[in-house]
Amino acid sequence: MTRVYLIRHGESEWNAAGDLYCGRTDIGLSEKGKEQARAAGEFLKDVHFDAAYSSPLIRAYDTASLILGERKMDIEMDERMYEGDFGEWEGRSKATFIQEDPESWNEWMRDPWHTRAGRTGETAKEMHDRATSFFNDLTQKHGDETVLVTAHNNTIRFFLAGVLGMSFSHYRKIFQDNTGINILDVSEDNVVIKSLNVHTHL
Repeated sequence: MTRVYLIRHGESEWNAAGDLYCGRTDIGLSEKGKEQARAAGEFLKDVHFDAAYSSPLIRAYDTASLILGERKMDIEMDERMYEGDFGEWEGRSKATFIQEDPESWNEWMRDPWHTRAGRTGETAKEMHDRATSFFNDLTQKHGDETVLVTAHNNTIRFFLAGVLGMSFSHYRKIFQDNTGINILDVSEDNVVIKSLNVHTHL
């Protein structure tokens, strides 16, 4: 069994600028986001991590680095933990793109498993499957170890929706604060959610 601390990145500059959809665009942390990551690090200061992973995007990598603080650890980047590709929604607020193209949003909300985000982006299935592949490999590499993983809102939510066996059209019912902490026990054939979106450090 691998104990995983799965954490959403701190607030990004685009989160702060009206919560613009920031999928594959490599946007850094805001000052508030850096403080959130440091606070998460203080909250987790007594946790011994055997390994650390992040999405390759700078907001996730910097969150991991700030959480680890003075720990002398490498952070391995894995593209399977990227945020979703949001297609035509990238860099825009939800209110704006819904007003201009409500059909695209409605179809996504009805069936994200098969629908491409922003018409040209990823499906929920693609996000879920790559995250699941990552965690399957993690259990092979880090059995009986404790691992830090920093990633992104939708990738985390679709992975957790799959763990819970819930309808993927309800994924927005799983809330993830910036630097919200999920604690998972992951084995080869099972995932148990021990804690969901812990945010008492915020």
